[in-house]
Amino acid sequence: MPVRRVVVRGRSMSPTLSDGDTVLAVRRSPKAGDVVLVTWVSRPGQLSVKRAIRPDGTGWHVEGDFPEASTDSRDLGPARVHAVIRWRLRPRFGRV
Repeated sequence: MPVRRVVVRGRSMSPTLSDGDTVLAVRRSPKAGDVVLVTWVSRPGQLSVKRAIRPDGTGWHVEGDFPEASTDSRDLGPARVHAVIRWRLRPRFGRV
């Protein structure tokens, strides 16, 4: 699917994104600094929204913007990036 709507859950991307925000994910190659939709080998069914920091082996090192509330590459290792988050649709429309 080239475009996907995703509802953010949790506080890990605060203040950039909040729990309950609806965002639009677009399938494209990430670059450092992008907000991305990811999975980890150890959690294949769980989609997460994180910030791409740097390529790491065959995946990406990703982190939440609010480290105290984030489980990310610091705990789980490199992530597989599925899409880049480009737009917030709700509660207020805008570019991420």
